[in-house]
Amino acid sequence: MTTTCATTQRAAARWYLVDASQEVLGRMATRVARILQGKHKPTWTAHADTGDFVVVVNAEQVQVTGRKRENKVYRYHTGYVGGLVTVGYEQMIAKHPEDVIKLAVRRMLPKTDLGRHMLSKLKVFKGATHTHHAQDPQPLALGTSKAARTAKKAKKG
Repeated sequence: MTTTCATTQRAAARWYLVDASQEVLGRMATRVARILQGKHKPTWTAHADTGDFVVVVNAEQVQVTGRKRENKVYRYHTGYVGGLVTVGYEQMIAKHPEDVIKLAVRRMLPKTDLGRHMLSKLKVFKGATHTHHAQDPQPLALGTSKAARTAKKAKKG
């Protein structure tokens, strides 16, 4: 019996479409990161890019749990002395809703060249329309909203 090692050339990338309006930010980001890495495939290999493309729409409607809407902050440094900038979640979602999702997913990917390449396969759009219709992305229901999780528990029990 032989073990096949996946390469980037062999991996056929699929396109998925995620509607962020009914998803919780962190739960959605973990599932999107797994798809970008290719960990949902049996051919996953750590050193090769076997992941798929993900298109996220309705970024401005993504949900957060608890008091994150008021308390969550994003920090970055300008490079100048005393240049630490703090931006709240409300301000960030109003100005750059795409960056909220990209940052959440980026922090769940490897911090290497391969991780940066995986992140380039994430396409995030503010509204319900996107520019990747030619790729025919397949809808992907992650079911991370509270209503979806409650319905799943009720169905089990």
